[in-house]
Amino acid sequence: MVNDKRKVVLVGTGMVGMSYAYALLNQNACDELVLIDLNKKRAEGEAMDLNHGLAFSGANMKISSGEYVDCKDADIVAVCAGVAQQPGETRLALLKRNAKVFRSIVDPVTASGFDGIFLVATNPVDIMTRITYMLSGFNPKKVLGTGTALDTARLRYLLGEYLRVDPRNVHAYVMGEHGDSEFVPWSQAQVATKSILELCAENPEIDREQLKCIEQDVQEAAYKIIEAKNATYYGIGMAMARITRAILGDENSVLTVSAMLKGEYGQTDVFAGVPCIINKNGVQRVLKLSLSQEEAGRLGESCQVLRDCFQELSREEQDDC
Repeated sequence: MVNDKRKVVLVGTGMVGMSYAYALLNQNACDELVLIDLNKKRAEGEAMDLNHGLAFSGANMKISSGEYVDCKDADIVAVCAGVAQQPGETRLALLKRNAKVFRSIVDPVTASGFDGIFLVATNPVDIMTRITYMLSGFNPKKVLGTGTALDTARLRYLLGEYLRVDPRNVHAYVMGEHGDSEFVPWSQAQVATKSILELCAENPEIDREQLKCIEQDVQEAAYKIIEAKNATYYGIGMAMARITRAILGDENSVLTVSAMLKGEYGQTDVFAGVPCIINKNGVQRVLKLSLSQEEAGRLGESCQVLRDCFQELSREEQDDC
C-alpha cells in the first residue's frame, strides 16, 4: 500500500463512476475518495451529495473533488471516464474514441508521482487496460481491468436461478474478451465441489442445452440492458467495489479481471479476462484452469480478436499521423 488510509481516486463521475463511488461508501471500502472529472462542477456536486449521506452510512470516509495531483499518494486510481456505449454498438467499436480520452488521463496521473494500482472499467475494457499499461509504463501486475468480473457474476446469478442454488455456492467463470467472443469453460463449472456437467449427466431436469442458453444470455446481457435503459452501471460499479476491496484488504481473492497474459494458456501480448489472485500488489498471479482443448481454442480465438483490434487501432493511429 502507498499509505494506511486506503485512498482511492476516481476519474470519471458518470453513472458507472458514481455507482462505484456509491458502492464504496455503502461498503465502507476505503477511507478517502477523490473524484476527478473534466466537468469540475459536476465532481464537486457528486462529492457533496455523497458526503450528505455519510450520517446514514457505517462509513467514516473523507470524500472530495480534486485534481490529478491528488493521485500522488493514492492506492488505486480507478478510471471510468470515456464516451458512452450507444444502443447496438459493440464494445470494440468504442475503441478509437476512448483511446483518445485515455491519453489525457494516464499522463497526468503518472506525472503526479502515482505508484499505486490502475483499475480500468472503460469499454472496451481489455484494450483500454492494455492502453493504460502502455501509456503508464507500469509493471503489468499493477494495471488491471474489470474484465469478465461482471460477466462471471451474471453467469453465477443465472446458474443459481436455474439450479435453485445460492449463486455464492456456484463456482463458474466467464473468460476472454469482455464482449462478443467471451465464453464459459463449462468443464470448470461447479456447484460446491460438484461438476455442473456431472449434474447434467445425473439429473434429466438439468439440460445441457439450457446451459448454452444461459451462456448466450450472459453474452447478451449488456445489450439488453442498454436497449432498455441506455446504459449499465450498477453491476459494474459493484464489481469495481469488489475488486477494490480485494486490493485494499490484501485478500488474495480469485476474480476474473483483465490481466496481461505472458504464456498462460499459451497466450501472450494480450490483456484478457481470466481468473487471477488479487491482493495489495494487484494481480499476484494468473490462476491457470485446466481447460479442455475446445475451451483453450475458444480462449485463443477471443484473445486473437483483442490482438487484431489493438493492431487495427495502431494502424489507424499511424495513418492519422
